[in-house]
Amino acid sequence: MNRAALPDGARLLLDAAHWIAVAAPYLSVVIAAGFIAWCGISWRRALLVRDALAGRVRVEAVPTSTFDPGEGEVRRWSQHLGRVSYAAGDTPRRGRAARLHYSAREGRMRCYIEGHAHAHAVLTMPGFAEVEIRAGGSRSDIQPVRFSAPAPRRSRS
Repeated sequence: MNRAALPDGARLLLDAAHWIAVAAPYLSVVIAAGFIAWCGISWRRALLVRDALAGRVRVEAVPTSTFDPGEGEVRRWSQHLGRVSYAAGDTPRRGRAARLHYSAREGRMRCYIEGHAHAHAVLTMPGFAEVEIRAGGSRSDIQPVRFSAPAPRRSRS
């Protein structure tokens, strides 16, 4: 039976099968190259996150006995903690987030705030009026946070 005697649907199916068979080796190379690139990017991101998590800094928040924050203070403090991820730069999200750790030792509850090493200056800034922030290292170890400046605007003259 020749091709001309086949119905249109069968001819279309045979043409599609022919082009798939011709393109299969090239398509498999493209898919393999994409998979290798994806693995490399994932590996690089995992290394960045591992390095960021290894170099995290920790500060302790010590409230006074009369500490009772209002809604406005809590909102301001949450915005303050949101700046930690901006200071971390291009580190992946998992490595730049601020984390709160609570522990109880000898009947005393302690609150620790952890963040990226570049955000140490942001973490040591007090967020509440009646909370003291205690940093583990000395104040001279704290480096200022530097944000990239926007590009200058060109004049239309």
